[in-house]
Amino acid sequence: MSESQTKRQLVIIGGAEDKEGDCQILREFVRRAGGTKARIVIMTAATELPREVGENYIRVFERLGAEDVRIVDTETREDGSSSTALEAINKATGVFFTGGDQARITSILKDTEIDAAIHKRFSEGIVIGGTSAGAAVMPDVMIVEGDSETNPRIEIVDMGPGLGFLPGVVIDQHFSQRGRLGRLISALAQQPAVLGFGIDENTAMVVTDNQIEVIGEGSVTIVDETEVIHNNVDEILKDEGLAICGARLHILPHGYKFDLKTHRPILNGQSVPLQPANTQ
Repeated sequence: MSESQTKRQLVIIGGAEDKEGDCQILREFVRRAGGTKARIVIMTAATELPREVGENYIRVFERLGAEDVRIVDTETREDGSSSTALEAINKATGVFFTGGDQARITSILKDTEIDAAIHKRFSEGIVIGGTSAGAAVMPDVMIVEGDSETNPRIEIVDMGPGLGFLPGVVIDQHFSQRGRLGRLISALAQQPAVLGFGIDENTAMVVTDNQIEVIGEGSVTIVDETEVIHNNVDEILKDEGLAICGARLHILPHGYKFDLKTHRPILNGQSVPLQPANTQ
């Protein structure tokens, strides 16, 4: 299959996904990675408990029938050129980033041989998954940290380079549970990106090429600033309140889809018109 025909597949999870019951989200990741022939690499760079966290995912993925599951633990940038890790990644059908601290992932892995190998395999069609911190690193510019449960202000969020699997967007996790709408809007206002995605816990946005499907028990909140008619970013100090006028807001629960190209929700296979029907 040529690169132009290869599907881009991502399973981006808002954190706290079910690991004990039906494991709907992790089940979808394994299915996309090849089902009973899946060869999964668990990247534990985000966590300070790599063995404990990694073995928990090994248990789940093996229970779901994956053929081979192994941990790649990278504690330093020197580990980013590990021949053992590179061999595992080159054979993998799925790579999964655990939760923890997203800054650890990028400081250890970005621009290393492992980073290049994962991107190469992604371009060849393997599925990339990530939860919590592992979700935050998916864009090219990510939220490093920020305040929750507050109104949008420039000062409440720090941004940094992500891994770039889904460029041109901003992603936040644990979204409804931690009241992060203000922080997502604050992050989006600072970036060239016009789409922001807030993913609830035990919820995922599953990307196939340019289409997203929501799975899980919560929702994905989408802020679309494509047609914003006013913001005051250039007029305020960093501790003053942001004004955003004309943004669109979509709340999509399980089963709903979204088109990344047209910026429209999809219902029953059809894009939803963004202008209300004329009722006169």
